[in-house]
This record gives sequence, C-alpha cells and structure tokens, in this order.
Amino acid sequence: MSLQDLIAANASARLNCLAGFDVTAAENGASEIVMEWSDDFTQYAGHLHAGMIAALLDTACGFAAATLAGNVTATHFSMNCLRPAVGRRFIAKGTTVRAGRKQIFAKAELFAENDHGQRSLVATGDTLMVPIDR
Repeated sequence: MSLQDLIAANASARLNCLAGFDVTAAENGASEIVMEWSDDFTQYAGHLHAGMIAALLDTACGFAAATLAGNVTATHFSMNCLRPAVGRRFIAKGTTVRAGRKQIFAKAELFAENDHGQRSLVATGDTLMVPIDR
C-alpha cells in the first residue's frame, strides 16, 4: 500500500480520526504516525493513557507492514511503557521486521516531543500480523 492508501485507511478508522492520528510517512516497510497532545486522552495522573499508546504503536506497526503486504490484521500485540508519556505531540515509528506470506512481524517506538522539539522514547511495541483479503 502507498502513503496515499494508508492516509485514506487512517481517515476511515474512527478511533484514529477521533484521536487525530496523522500519517506522515509510509514506505518500504516503515511508517510514522503523529498525534498532538490532547487532555481528552489522559489517565488519572495526567499522562497519555496506555490505551492510546497501544493504538499509536499498533497502527504504526500495521501501516509499516501494509506497505509491503497490503491489508493486514493483528493476531498478537505487546507493548512496554518505559516512562510516563507526556509531551506536546507523540511520534510513533513503525518498522517491518520480517514480512512472510503468512505472518508479518513489526515493531514500533513511541516518542514524546516537548515544546523545544526534544524527543524521548516512552514506549515500544511488537505486533504479529497476517495478511487479509478485502
């Protein structure tokens, strides 16, 4: 799938639209998703909610894999929260580790960016996907 295809797919996903996900790059087994900070997606202590962290990581993995394998769906996902996710925006970078005919392995990193443009790694994720026909 091309960047334009993935921008269209992103626009058709209600959660992605609600959260303001922006697909800024997608090609050759890699992707980048950006989301601006919103108080609407915090947890009780004021950090980005782990559910939103998971959505960003999973989407970045899926879009990275889709650049090589077309439509995919996750069969397993795991994430590690490394520090509280606070920043003015978040950047999820997905990478395809291996794309086979029946299984695609991808990983992602989520960075928080502060007001000065400095980024810190706040979470990582791994996804196992399978190609699907549409």
